[in-house]
Amino acid sequence: MKPPAHESFEGQILALLPALRRYSRSLTRSDTDGEDLLQDCVEKVLARRTQWRGLNLRGWILTIMTNLYRNQRRSTIHSNLVDLEGAGELAAPEVPNDPLERARLEAALNSLSEDHRAVLMLIVIEGYTYQQVASVLDIPIGTVMSRLSRARQQIADRLKADNIITLRRPK
Repeated sequence: MKPPAHESFEGQILALLPALRRYSRSLTRSDTDGEDLLQDCVEKVLARRTQWRGLNLRGWILTIMTNLYRNQRRSTIHSNLVDLEGAGELAAPEVPNDPLERARLEAALNSLSEDHRAVLMLIVIEGYTYQQVASVLDIPIGTVMSRLSRARQQIADRLKADNIITLRRPK
């Protein structure tokens, strides 16, 4: 099968997949849930292809992904409880390659609210401008700047706090 041309709609989506994958994983805080969100997003984008107005494909797709995540989160917020009988069948979490460094950073990122984390990931990791993030998340640009500042400060405070080791003098 011949891959789609880079100028085609599908080719542009393929080029965006790495960035979309990073963003979906940052929203869901999980590789598997992120992949599911990415798949749902791409499926919706392809199904609603005629609604795209040809201006900013990346922003349009990120808006769809953000809205899908929010809708899924709302619908599953109460279904996260597991009966004790079913708890024995839960999968164990993945073991990180570098448990100390990765665990600290992951804990710091996970301590952020989803709104702060989304802004931080879009600006710092994906390289979007404040205006682009404001448009994708449908919030004022001042809110983007405020959330980014607070997210950075919370991450710095959390990582700094994790580095504190109390030493006592021997008596």
